[in-house]
Amino acid sequence: MRGLLAPAPAEAISYRHPRASREVLLGGQRVAYAFGRSARRSIGFSVGAEGLSVSAPKSAPLAEIDQALQKKSAWILRKLEETRARHERFEAARMDWRDGAALPFRGEVLALALDPLQAQTALHRDAHSGAASLRIALAPGATSAQIEKNAQAWLMQQARLVFTERLDHFAPLLGVQWRQLSLSSAATRWGTAKANGDIRLNWRLLHFSPPVLDYVVVHELSHLRVMDHSAQFWATVQSVMPDYAALRRQLKEAAVPRG
Repeated sequence: MRGLLAPAPAEAISYRHPRASREVLLGGQRVAYAFGRSARRSIGFSVGAEGLSVSAPKSAPLAEIDQALQKKSAWILRKLEETRARHERFEAARMDWRDGAALPFRGEVLALALDPLQAQTALHRDAHSGAASLRIALAPGATSAQIEKNAQAWLMQQARLVFTERLDHFAPLLGVQWRQLSLSSAATRWGTAKANGDIRLNWRLLHFSPPVLDYVVVHELSHLRVMDHSAQFWATVQSVMPDYAALRRQLKEAAVPRG
């Protein structure tokens, strides 16, 4: 049914926004969405991590809103499914912080190994097999929280070293100068740049392969020349990274480990 949200079994609704107040049937899929009115002139749709949100002018009839939803149904359902798939990938990538767990690091996988004999956490590579492990300076009985805290501290140390080296590599190629680096742990933003040369990069970029990490570095440095996402900006990125579009897709689609 359309209109005010009617009681229905949870399984009857394909997509439900946690603050849903209305629902609609789109392409055979029942969608419960957050609805609000404002001074805007047109009906707006947005699909985020929580689901579909609809904002309409104060005077727009409900029938007109339902009609607009039907017209945008293909786009809405596609975005909702993409969001659901992304969430499932994130959940599958959730880290189990324990001895022997696998940790993605710059295009390879490190095995976490608790080693109380280590003076400090460090990367170790087997001389014969080449297999890499992160030796964590903790006793075998360490808790998951202790392992996570120790491993992430090491990752942040590495992030500052790696990011600094890559910024220094690409800045001259782009004809820019960066001033200061800070680390971020934001859930959705990989980097930011300010006109004064301050660069902020997410330490979790270390979970990606070096080319993907380089794309984010180039992206932010390019903002020191062009502070928007105009054609000129993307041409600046492409000038030093011709395959940036493929790397951008990898960054968007990948799921990085979360605690």
